Amino acid sequence: MTQQTRTDDPFADLNQPSLWSGINAYRSDPLIVDLTSALPRSIREDLEQMGRFVTSHEAQELARMANQGAPQLRTHGPRGERLDVVEFHPAWHALMRRSMASGLHSSIWDAQADPEAKGQSHKVRAARFYLTAQLECGHLCPLTMTSASVAAMMASPAVQKDWAPRILSRKYDSSNKPAMQKTAVTIGMGMTEKQGGTDVRANRTTADKVSDGIYRLSGHKWFMSAPMSDAFIMLAQTKDGMGCFLVPRLLEDGSANGLHFQRLKDKLGNRSNASSEVEFTDTFGFLLGAPDGGIRTILDMVTLTRLDCALASAGIMRASLAEAVHHARGRSVFGKMLVSQPIMTRVLADMALDVAAATALAFRLAEAFDKASGSSEDAAYARVMTPVAKYWCCKIAPALIYEAMECIGGSGYIEERPIARHYREAPVNAIWEGSGNVMALDVLRVLNRGRDLFETVFAGLARDLGPAGKKTIEVLRAAMALCEQDEGAARLLVEQMALAAGAAELYRLGAGKIADAFIETRLAGGWRATYGMLDARFDASYIVDLLYPPAT
Repeated sequence: MTQQTRTDDPFADLNQPSLWSGINAYRSDPLIVDLTSALPRSIREDLEQMGRFVTSHEAQELARMANQGAPQLRTHGPRGERLDVVEFHPAWHALMRRSMASGLHSSIWDAQADPEAKGQSHKVRAARFYLTAQLECGHLCPLTMTSASVAAMMASPAVQKDWAPRILSRKYDSSNKPAMQKTAVTIGMGMTEKQGGTDVRANRTTADKVSDGIYRLSGHKWFMSAPMSDAFIMLAQTKDGMGCFLVPRLLEDGSANGLHFQRLKDKLGNRSNASSEVEFTDTFGFLLGAPDGGIRTILDMVTLTRLDCALASAGIMRASLAEAVHHARGRSVFGKMLVSQPIMTRVLADMALDVAAATALAFRLAEAFDKASGSSEDAAYARVMTPVAKYWCCKIAPALIYEAMECIGGSGYIEERPIARHYREAPVNAIWEGSGNVMALDVLRVLNRGRDLFETVFAGLARDLGPAGKKTIEVLRAAMALCEQDEGAARLLVEQMALAAGAAELYRLGAGKIADAFIETRLAGGWRATYGMLDARFDASYIVDLLYPPAT
């Protein structure tokens, strides 16, 4: 295995590898190239351009500055007047401008966005989202919510008609003006409250009817994401039950809509993005759906956000491991290149299997979203596998990114490297939009309504798994039967389903040797608490070089 050393790099003689920069994140990823190979040429060319951008020095500097220059809340002006505005570093706005131009906030709803890729809008957006996540995830939060919000707005056609044109616009507008006076808008979300958290049925925010479809809300939200947004999807108690509302930040005359931001959360990661606590009184909102159907309405939105959580986790795992492999190829230890040290090769290969399976699983889910309306198999997959994919892809990310950091060593544990940002970012995708237990309970909720959807999914997995299918499905059915008697066993079923589905998709894509190694070490292997447990049956160097080809 040879290493291409840049002759103009003054650190080459100091055994310091070049930085992971200027390497096309799309073209250097054989799996994503394969996953998108059937897309129109114009889209693949766009993905190549995006792949060049996300690892460029310019883009990495924008990501660094957006996270170091954290947003600031201005509650009051010089005369004591309420302002309630959040100010962001210019780098944040640059990232938002570029990602909105790419349609990450709107393309799945815009029939004209990619006319050549009709019926594949989720898959196309997934590829763009996956690549952008490798650069910076904080600014993706409002874009995820804006895209997903349309699903909730569809419950109220009049609201959708007014707001959708500005959501579909790709001209980023950060001005502090009423939504209907802007070229484009973003949408935030406020669900959780202090006393309930995930248990949103315990919410105490109230909504009193003012006129047809318009309510006055009073209460608080403990976490309201992206407080600079032009409106927020919120839950509140009506006299009929829990309702879902679209709440503008500003009224039509430019005055505040009663939203008083108390503070911004001091978060572990996701630092470029603002999350807030907010209190409000006499705040107007538009009802979405039935006054007692809020949970059902907002879940349509939440389902889409969960797909993005899986995609983002796969993206930052890919970026982190790519950086580690690149470092290992450029550093010599104990007389040979680090990547060629057998124990290091196996660690990298072991991680590469998880990243490949997570990526394949997230893209299979996006494909199911595209096909669900015309295929009962894909509809079942979308319903059952959304919480499964969200659970597993997000759950493995922190440990995997830490291991990649350790492969780099001490220089990986510094803020100058993107991997530090990825590591801090990783937990939020597991926590946001439903933690691991919530995902497991969602799977049980489907199971309690009947086994039909599971059997449809199992049939597809058995087909794609080939010879390993029969035994694997027997294991899944046994775990399913256990869960019907013991709710506490839900995570066992969810993890086994994720592993089986990841392997099935790798087989379906033709990655036979990769799939063999994955399924034999995950589903058929013993208990594993760390990476590097591959045995000599699997060619670790082959796995690393196939999934992370050396730079040429």
